[in-house]
Amino acid sequence: MEQRGTRIALGVWVGLVLLFLYVPIVVICLYAFNKSNVQSWPISGWTTHWFGSAIHNGDMQQALWLSLKAAALATVAAIALGSAAAFGVHRFRFFGREAVSFLLVLPIALPGIITGMALNSYFTFWKLNFGLLTIVIGHATFCVVVVYNNVLARLRRVPGSLAEASMDLGADGWQTFRFVTLPSISTALVSGGLLAFALSFDEVIVTTFTAGAQNTLPIWIFGQIRLGQQLPQVNVVVFLILAVTIIPVALAQRLTSESGILRTE
Repeated sequence: MEQRGTRIALGVWVGLVLLFLYVPIVVICLYAFNKSNVQSWPISGWTTHWFGSAIHNGDMQQALWLSLKAAALATVAAIALGSAAAFGVHRFRFFGREAVSFLLVLPIALPGIITGMALNSYFTFWKLNFGLLTIVIGHATFCVVVVYNNVLARLRRVPGSLAEASMDLGADGWQTFRFVTLPSISTALVSGGLLAFALSFDEVIVTTFTAGAQNTLPIWIFGQIRLGQQLPQVNVVVFLILAVTIIPVALAQRLTSESGILRTE
């Protein structure tokens, strides 16, 4: 009886936490179909009118395009740097190895405002023009962590005997990497890249300090909410972003739950 009561209590608690997290998101999604431009509850009427005006908003399109470019470039940089760092930390033993691993993971634990202010000061000191490049650098600082953690965790699960067997059969280092190591970590790379893209796409704090006068989509949304003049369009954009963001996150979760060639049925 005690175990049953505990399970019920935990189930109720989990349900309350999920409601706390997702009810506001559901409400915003419902407001995207609100006929009135005033957010009030209950919703008096339903329409898809705001979808057309939001999609054809020129400022929103420019902000969306900049966000997509920044997220894509930051993801490529994160995959290259994060996987290289994971290989180095996993394969080699050197003084300060744990410190290097700690420093690689640290950026995702730091508040975004600290990272943003530090990068802003750095770019200003070196007189770099704020734009796409500075946004990509800022986003790559925390996207690298996701790829690094995924690849390092997968490498630790791959038996070293596989690479040794490949070398014993006459394969050189590149062939061993291409035909043995890369296939075994491919899902970790893809899932890390998908998560990095999702993190970069909706990041607002670091972007605020590194974008200069340019607007990414999160900054555009924040500006419209602050002014309060186009809330229906903002609700539509948020709805579409949520719908699209679910795809890479779900794929990353599915891929992370698998283990490449080590998958067990």
